[in-house]
Amino acid sequence: MKLKALGTALTTAALIGTALVGTVATAGTAAAATPPKDCSKAIINVKAKQTVNVRTSPKTTATAIGIWGKGKKGTVCNDGKAYKGGSYTACGKKSNLWYYGGDKKTGWVPKTCINW
Repeated sequence: MKLKALGTALTTAALIGTALVGTVATAGTAAAATPPKDCSKAIINVKAKQTVNVRTSPKTTATAIGIWGKGKKGTVCNDGKAYKGGSYTACGKKSNLWYYGGDKKTGWVPKTCINW
């Protein structure tokens, strides 16, 4: 009987933990920051307005794995869908929206710095 009660308690704790840290869906064009599985649905020949860091996650404190040079053509994955991430000011605008893409390396780039 004690094992059953313990199992119930653990399940309840897990549900409470999920509720505290879970993602809340919101209306709009941005999705949670989970990268697409692949870039088969991509917008190509997209240019960077300024040179930007390509990052491992959608926040300015994430590790930069490359750069996307100003005017260089690259790709934005997932048909150009923007993802919510950390807030930033880049290319003269404030935002928390990021694209998953790049020119030589694929990662997270600030939406405000990408043109198509």
